[in-house]
Amino acid sequence: MTIQAATDIFRQALMTTFWLSLPLLGIGLIAGILISLVQILTSIQDTAFGSVPRLAAFFLGLLLLLPWMITKLVTYTAGLLSDFSRYAQ
Repeated sequence: MTIQAATDIFRQALMTTFWLSLPLLGIGLIAGILISLVQILTSIQDTAFGSVPRLAAFFLGLLLLLPWMITKLVTYTAGLLSDFSRYAQ
């Protein structure tokens, strides 16, 4: 295996991780901003009021995005394991 091949495998793994985590991070960002705005407008400073809806948003996002995430992971894994000859050089 050459250094270029190892670098490509590592880059592909990082990009797959990035694209899988991006939607959940976006959901967390939007939920955090909305909850902070509601807390500012209503002057509620309870920590549970901020964390419970955020966790619910993450959980709902994970449930909705899980089929897409699994498809991406299966595609990546199948592409990685489909041809061992290119790693044996």
